[in-house]
Amino acid sequence: MSRAATEILRRRGRLLLWVGCLAVACVLPLLFKSGFLVSLLCQMGIMVVFALSYNMLLGQTGLLSFGHAVYYGLGAFVAMHALNLVGKGGGPLATALLPLAGGVAGLLGGVVLGYVTTKKAGTTFAMISLGIGELVAACALMFPGFFGGEGGVSGNRVVGKEKLLGLTWGPQIEMYGLIVAWAFVAVVAMYALTQTPLGRMANAVRDNPERAEFVGYDTQRVRYLMLILSGFFAGVAGGLTALNYEIVTAETLNAHTSGVVLLMTFVGGIGFFYGPIIGAILITVMQIVIGGLTHAWLLYFGLFFLFMVLAAPGGIASVIAMQRALWQAGLLGRMLPHYLATVIPVLVLLAGLVGLVELAYALLAGEGATAGDEATRVLGMQVHLRSAMPWAAALAVSAAGAAGLYWIGGRMKRAWHETLSTLNGGRA
Repeated sequence: MSRAATEILRRRGRLLLWVGCLAVACVLPLLFKSGFLVSLLCQMGIMVVFALSYNMLLGQTGLLSFGHAVYYGLGAFVAMHALNLVGKGGGPLATALLPLAGGVAGLLGGVVLGYVTTKKAGTTFAMISLGIGELVAACALMFPGFFGGEGGVSGNRVVGKEKLLGLTWGPQIEMYGLIVAWAFVAVVAMYALTQTPLGRMANAVRDNPERAEFVGYDTQRVRYLMLILSGFFAGVAGGLTALNYEIVTAETLNAHTSGVVLLMTFVGGIGFFYGPIIGAILITVMQIVIGGLTHAWLLYFGLFFLFMVLAAPGGIASVIAMQRALWQAGLLGRMLPHYLATVIPVLVLLAGLVGLVELAYALLAGEGATAGDEATRVLGMQVHLRSAMPWAAALAVSAAGAAGLYWIGGRMKRAWHETLSTLNGGRA
């Protein structure tokens, strides 16, 4: 098969993938008619745009930012103020275009703040972005006229008496459709940007800025342009957030929001375009689902992040890419039995660790302290926190899972090296 034919097939495959993803996004809320699911999907769509905008800095340009929430928050606040203005005489069409106002706000924020932050790269850029992030977060409480103080700024996305194709954006399912539309356009635009000369030069600046400067490119200008564009898409995500929740508070600007998007991007995989998409979906589910089950969900987040750093520093996307290479070489079948064998010890280890975490949290939080030695409800069971039995049981389950994982993991490691050796023609 010629190179031209191969390229045509590759482009058709990409087109089918884009269309398939859009179709799945449209069908999901129809298959599971649940208000909770629709709200969860709305949040996922917003976070996908936000995480991809952050990866334009970290993954494509090599800029580690601790203040990306600034552009997200500015977009949200400007979109909310625009919504309140639209409410005085606008309609559904104007409301549907409000994420664009958020994008412009994020872009202008990038123009002003990016000129300073992109003067340097590396650790210096990271520290400057952290300082600017804290500065803007402090301003949110100092200027209540714009930021609304501690209560934030609220609005109503249902404006006017007219309808746009029968839509008012009031029901959550209609809002989901709007989020899907904006998210799809934003994701396609960000992917297209990676194929442009600017996207390629951003990769060159990330990999070897000295060589990029040697061949005549202004690395500071490349970083500056990428930050401006990243700020635009972060602002679009902020505008969608304002419409979705109909309230914006100072939390959208703080370091926690910047940390969450960093976590999403890193967990998904900064070296792949689809990595932040995976990370945004996974972390959003963990935030909402685990956060509704336990008060110690932040601790689980920390443990999960630590595990990803140690086990898969390239993110989930890197693991998928490795398995794809094995599948293309016809070697994935060798590893599947080993992967399946690890499921049971991993689940046992997780059960034990969850028990220890919940017991420790209940004890340190003082649950049952007023009742002396009376039983406290942990994981749906009545236990005595100061009794040795529940602690011993959790430790025993954890030890059993760890021992099983150690034994099976050793065999899987040997099989992995043998498979890589075969894949590389005996050079591994």
